[in-house]
Amino acid sequence: MDGADRLPGEPRATGFLGRLPPTTRQEVLDHGRPRRYEPGDRILREGDRDRHVILLTSGFVKVTTHIEGIEALVAIRGAGDIVGEAAALSDQPRMASVIACGTVTARLVTAEAFGTVLIRYPDVARLVTITLAERLRWANDRRADFVAFPVEVRLARVLVEISVRFGRRAAHEAVAIDVPLSQRELATMVGASEDTVQKALRALRRAGLIHSTYRRLTVLDPAGLRRMSRHVR
Repeated sequence: MDGADRLPGEPRATGFLGRLPPTTRQEVLDHGRPRRYEPGDRILREGDRDRHVILLTSGFVKVTTHIEGIEALVAIRGAGDIVGEAAALSDQPRMASVIACGTVTARLVTAEAFGTVLIRYPDVARLVTITLAERLRWANDRRADFVAFPVEVRLARVLVEISVRFGRRAAHEAVAIDVPLSQRELATMVGASEDTVQKALRALRRAGLIHSTYRRLTVLDPAGLRRMSRHVR
C-alpha cells in the first residue's frame, strides 16, 4: 500500500498484499474488519473449524503445528501475508496455529466475504493459488534439505530465507532478524535436536556469520551465510 493506497497506521505492503494491484488490494482489505492482537495471542488454532481468513497488516506471526506431541514452528509470516486461507477453501479443520509475535494488526475476512472476493477478482484467486503452490514447494524443499544437507547448512538456508523476508539492515552489512526465535523453534524448522542446533549455531558464530543472544539473531555476513546455504566452502 503506497501513499493514498495505505490505510492509516498500516505499513507498506509486502507478501500477498504487495503483489496485488493497488486498487484490488484496497478492495480486498475493505472486505475485512480491523483486528489487533497482542504478543502471544493465538490468532488461529490448529484443529478449529472456523473458516475466516486473516490479512496481516503489521507485525509478525509464527505458524506452528503439533508433531508427535511437540509444537513445531513451520513458518513465519509478516505484514502483507495471508493466513488461514486453506481452511476457508477446503472447509476442513485448521492445519496449524497462528500466534502473534509482538503486536499484530490485521484484517479479518469471513469465509463468505473471501469467496466473494475470489469470484469478483480473478487476479486474487490466481494469487491465492500461486501462494499455496509456493508454500507447498517451500515445505518440499525443507524435506529435501533433511536428506541432502548437514544441520549447519539446513540452518543457514532457513536463516537466509528469514533474514531476506523479515530482516532489517543493521550496522555495516549486518541484517537483524526482528522475529524472536528460540533454539527449540529453530530445531523444529530444520528437523534436528535442540542440542544439535545449539552446536550448529556455535559453528556459525565461530565462522563470523551470525551473532546470537537470547531469542535474537543477527546475520553478520549475509554473503557468507548464503554461500554456506548453497553448501559452498
